[in-house]
Amino acid sequence: MSKLPNIVLLVADDHGRETMGCYGNPQARTPHLDSLSADSVTFSNAFCTSASCAASRSVILTGLYNHANGTYGHTHAQHHFSLFQGITTLPACLNLAGYRTGRIGKTHYAPLEQYPFQVNLPGANRDDVAMSENCRGFIAESSSPFFLYWCSLNPHRSAEHHLHEGLKINHFGNPAQDFPGDRESRFTPAEIAVPPFLNDDLPTRLELAQYYQSIARLDRGIGRLLAILRQYDKYEDTVIIYVSDNGAAFPCAKTTLYEPGIRLPCLLKKPGQVDAGSRCENLISWVDIMPTLLDFAATAPPGELHGHSFRDTSPAAARAEVFASHTFHEVTNYYPMRAIRTSRYKFIWNIAHPLTYSFASDLWNSAVWQQARNARSQHLGKRSLEDYLHHPRFELFDLEVDPDELHNLAEEPEYQKMIHEFCSKMQDFQQRTNDPWRHKWEYE
Repeated sequence: MSKLPNIVLLVADDHGRETMGCYGNPQARTPHLDSLSADSVTFSNAFCTSASCAASRSVILTGLYNHANGTYGHTHAQHHFSLFQGITTLPACLNLAGYRTGRIGKTHYAPLEQYPFQVNLPGANRDDVAMSENCRGFIAESSSPFFLYWCSLNPHRSAEHHLHEGLKINHFGNPAQDFPGDRESRFTPAEIAVPPFLNDDLPTRLELAQYYQSIARLDRGIGRLLAILRQYDKYEDTVIIYVSDNGAAFPCAKTTLYEPGIRLPCLLKKPGQVDAGSRCENLISWVDIMPTLLDFAATAPPGELHGHSFRDTSPAAARAEVFASHTFHEVTNYYPMRAIRTSRYKFIWNIAHPLTYSFASDLWNSAVWQQARNARSQHLGKRSLEDYLHHPRFELFDLEVDPDELHNLAEEPEYQKMIHEFCSKMQDFQQRTNDPWRHKWEYE
């Protein structure tokens, strides 16, 4: 390629892969993402490292696990985690490489000065079509290649609810009236496909209908952005990555290291639509996003990063495992966990296993959880409530025969050698990435 490609990084907020047409959900209305998938490599095994918004975004923009970059949890209000001094972020690297760098939408990173985007475009709250229109001038300028970091607030839960039989059903940012120039796509509870990690009851279906509506609006916003790129003849020569920061804002997904929390959508459109319409089974992680974009930008990393470029999507580029690292959500949600995910197995070390599992406030307040709690339900989806609230020290799942992660093999005699091997790999990983929680092996 004779010139550097433009780069667009699209990051949704709490969008699980189970609600996309290109990942097999016929009820989801995601035609623009599905069209992007047809021009892209669609990854089947893509994982965030921490199923929590700010922690995950810090990994995306630094190429370092959050336990090593200092963003252990949320950055806003009293939570106040932030990036360690001296860490060079993705926008800083691309500034030096001659890119015009701009951002729009959700930030959820700190401190701001270590994320030196040259242009801060005005967002539009939950109106993603308007937000994309606000990018038009930035995209139209052609003096140099650009990097656009486009971050929707959808489909995150919102502060608005309506009462239904005494339960507060979250609106997921859906407006009471259509936004100007856009038309909401609404869903009925009966048409929703309830994923296996949730109970199939009315509160769940009511909230899922709102969640699907928010995703449809996200999709329309992305559709408008792609149309603008095409209008200014920028689409062909632009690298586009679409991901979510973590899984859906429902129990058993967000803040957990179970599959619904960390196994997420990832679309990579290469310039010229190279490998368009292909599927990639390689294991990749959000710690790989910054190295990948620097690879496309022909720019050396600022130092040793924890991830690797996934520009090469051939089977020869596959690796044996990826790692996950979760410590906090809000500052009150201390529940450190580390995990190893291979093509077949998942190993989780629940470092704070004597504690009851910690709830994010939006999950605790959800109608889904309150219904299960008040009804004294014995389960959440296929998982027992007891297993969700109280985790053992180790969890080991054979995902080939147990994709819902229900049968913990960690205490089975025939798996003790595997547990020992995973523990050794975990300690090596923690040593290599300077994880402060590695001392727990010695002192506890």
